[in-house]
Parts: sequence; structure tokens; C-alpha cells
Amino acid sequence: MQEASERRQEGIYAFGLDRCAANHAPLTPILFLERTAAVWPEATAVVHGRRRLRYRDLAARCRRLASALVRRGIGPGKTVAVMAPNVPEMLEAHFGVPMAGGVLNALNTRLDPGTIAFILEHGEAEVLLTDTEFAPVIKEALARSPRKPLVVDIVDPEGPGGERIGSLDYETLLAEGDAEAAPRLPEDEWQAIALNYTSGTTGDPKGVVYHHRGAYLNAIGNVLVWSMPKAPVYLWTLPMFHCNGWCFPWTVTLQAGVHVCLRKVSSETIFAALAEHGVTHLCGAPIVMGMIVNAPADVRRPFAQKVRMMTAAAAPPAAVLEKMAALGIEVTHVYGLTEVYGPAVVCEPQPAWQGLDSRARAEKVARQGVRYPVLEQLDVLDPASMTPVPRDGASMGEVMFKGNIVMRGYLKNPSATERAFAGGWFHSGDLAVVHPDGYLEIKDRSKDIIITGGENVSSIEVEGALYRHPDVLEAAVVAKPDEKWGETVCAFVHLKEGSSTTADDLIAHCRNEIAHYKVPRVIVFGPLPKTSTGKIQKFVLRERAKGL
Repeated sequence: MQEASERRQEGIYAFGLDRCAANHAPLTPILFLERTAAVWPEATAVVHGRRRLRYRDLAARCRRLASALVRRGIGPGKTVAVMAPNVPEMLEAHFGVPMAGGVLNALNTRLDPGTIAFILEHGEAEVLLTDTEFAPVIKEALARSPRKPLVVDIVDPEGPGGERIGSLDYETLLAEGDAEAAPRLPEDEWQAIALNYTSGTTGDPKGVVYHHRGAYLNAIGNVLVWSMPKAPVYLWTLPMFHCNGWCFPWTVTLQAGVHVCLRKVSSETIFAALAEHGVTHLCGAPIVMGMIVNAPADVRRPFAQKVRMMTAAAAPPAAVLEKMAALGIEVTHVYGLTEVYGPAVVCEPQPAWQGLDSRARAEKVARQGVRYPVLEQLDVLDPASMTPVPRDGASMGEVMFKGNIVMRGYLKNPSATERAFAGGWFHSGDLAVVHPDGYLEIKDRSKDIIITGGENVSSIEVEGALYRHPDVLEAAVVAKPDEKWGETVCAFVHLKEGSSTTADDLIAHCRNEIAHYKVPRVIVFGPLPKTSTGKIQKFVLRERAKGL
């Protein structure tokens, strides 16, 4: 009925002008590599220590990986997990896995064995590519999980080494494949391309499913909002496991850029890359900016090129923005979530801002901004009435998204998916205002998620770890603003009467319970403020944390 209605609306264009193989194909970022390798085969694609790959080489290795995975049974709906830092093999997986028709599940290298075991089981990983550096955590995760995927060791000559726990290594797997094999393109652009886990509102990870269409569009969106030229030199300071590196594995490849890989991110490695490789673009959380502006004199290296950095999470402090500008690095502030392929909102600079003083300009730049050009709708709505809030810079509502760069949904979690899409919008859970110029500004997080170093930390998960200590009577966890990390985890704890437990004791306890980056950095003891019904007043604690 709907198709017939649409045909009637089209009038003279309704008949004889249908989709066919000649005029329609599913969108997929796989083809970015195919085109770049065909047009610029000799251009440098990857720099990693002493290793260099041309685009001809990168495409051949990705096709070998895809072919080998197909021979191992990978196809549509089959998950391939990868546990690796920003090394060439992780980049290759972003093309090789979907070229096989599979779904890429890039694992957060900072997670604990229990969480990794849950993800491997929940995502039904058939193959696990793992860097030998992470052998200890992967061994423990596999021991805890009933799922036993084919384990393939990534042995990086630039890495620290480590135990080989796989059935074979990555290069042996590639040798099984055919470099001339045609990629298995999706029959439908709605087909899953990636699976990314986010902590969401509780400590239980939720699997966010991306499709080929969204990955294709957001990769292009990155080019548009950044005015990224051909052949950029991109430094991998942002983890590729985080929202698939904000889709930049596909973006940089589309633009025939150089992927400068980094196993470890530090002031020294960043300045070395800027000086030696002519890096023009990089992304990262505020902690990366801190590494740059606070680098000691002995590691700073001069560089002549103009550099652009994209940052998300907490708004950059004005002083940091000024220091970055003094170094010749222009900062673009973006906002997004795992559920919208990473950045989907950008603080587009306006010419008039250049005439403002540094503080006023920093206030403008620190706002989250406006929608990506590939996002259909962005608004701040009253979640009860689903109506837009006034554009007065004061009325708060919930940030909501609608369009092609919104996830398919949460894997095996229909109730969470239904809640997230209630009313035909994706509900972010972030509270914001909209200024008269249409730029939105985040004011709070309704879900109490803490973003530290660009990573989400569930306050509920940390509270659960604290409550597992026998001397803890009550616990509440909030974000504490931090210049280096953006935010850090701050815990307020009321101990049982007579307890002599110290902050160091609780920190040590938490380190055995959860990933280290989730452990509280500050613990404050004493009774917790509550409402008349006994609910802990977190807004009071957030204010206290600001003064610590």
C-alpha cells in the first residue's frame, strides 16, 4: 500500500524509472580503499615505526585478510573481535573484516578480563585477533568465557612482545588468503559493519550495532566538517577501538591520507610524529591536548606545518585552547556518542568569533554546536512532551538525534533499543540548552556517565565495586572536573561504624574489581546528603567535587 501511494505521488516519474543494478548500489566504506588503491597505488598509506605500506600494499593485505576469514567461515552476521592498539593490523581489520561480510568488534584494550569475556560471549565472536601485549588479559577472559573463538596472534615488531596464545599468527592467516579476491560487498547497506560496546547507564555493556550506510556517511561527514584536503597526514592518537576511531579509518583512506600509527600515545611520540612525518590532523580527548601543551622542553620538536586537532568530551579550557593556538594547532570541538558513530555535532566556527576576546571566543568554541551535514535532525527536546525547548540558552532539555548516522540498535536488547528510540528520536540522555544562534551546549548528564580521558565510566558500576567492600555502608560516584583528563572519578563513601578503612584500601579493592581507569582517584568519607525519601543527592556531590 505504501509503495503504491508513493508511486501515485510521483506522477509521471512513477513508472519505468526503477532501481536496478545500473543505478543503485548499497553504500559502504569498503569501496573507499578500493578507489584510493586504484587511483594512488604508490601513495604512502601507513607509517608504523620502520614499517611502510603503500595503498597498493594495504589493499592487498585487506583482501588477503577478507579471503582468509571467508575460508574460515566468516560471512554476514559473523563477528570478528580485535584486541589491539593503533597498529596497522587494526586498520586492516576495519576493511578486511567487512570485506568478508563480517562484523568488526574492536575491543577496548583498557577493559578487565570479566568485561571482555562478557563481550566475546554476547557478541558471539567467531575469530579473535589479539596483540601479544594483551595475552594475559585475553587468556583470563577466554578462561572465563564459554565461547572459544579462533585466536590469532598479532605480533608487532614495534611492540613489547608477549606470549603467543593463538592457534596461528596474523601473517600466517593472511598467507591463507588471496590478494586478488574480490571483496564481498553488502547486499543491503543496512547490513551490520561493526559492533561497539558502551557502558551506557549501567555497568552491563550494551552492544551498539553500526551499518554500512552510517559508516559511509559519517566518514564523509568528517571530511566535510573539517574541510579535510587530499593526502592528509593523520596521527592515530584516538584509539581505533573507540567508535571505530570516530570513523576515521575510513575517512583518512577516502582522502588517500597517511595513517601514522602509534602504539603508545605520549608527549614524546606526538612531537616526534609532528616533526618527522609532517602530521596535519589528529583527534583525541582533552588529555591528548594536555600532553601537547604541557610537554617538557626536552621532548618538544619544532614543526612548520599547520595542524588541526578534533577533540570531544569535556569542553577545552580557554587557557589550553590559547596554548594550542600558540603552537600552531587549531582545535575543533565535536560531540557525539557511540550510538551515533562518534562525532555527530560540531562547533562550526563563525567569522565573527575572531573579533572576540580570548575568553569570549573560548566560551563559543567550547559549546557542542550544530549537527553534522550527514545527520538529518538534531534537537533539544522536553522528553515528556517531545517538543523543542526555547532557544534561550537557559531552558534545558534532552539532546536527541534522528537520521542515517544513528545506530541500528542494541544487540540482543530490544527493550533498551525501544527506550532509546522512543518517539522516533534517539535519546542521548544528555541535558543541554540551545542558544539563540542555534548552537547547543551540554549542561549535565542525566545518566551520570563520567567521561575520563575520552572513555565512558558508569557511576553505577563503580558504586557496585565499592559496595562489594565489607566496610562500605553507602557510596555515590560523580564526575570531578580535571584539566588533564576532562573528568575523573570521585567517590563519596560512608563507612560502617568502627571501620578504619582508608582511601588507599578502597582504591586497591576497586583495582581488583574493575578496569583501572574506572577506579576513583579521589575518595571523600562521611555521611551522604539525601532527599526526604532517602535518595542520595548527586547534584550536591557534584558541586562538592568541583571544589576538591
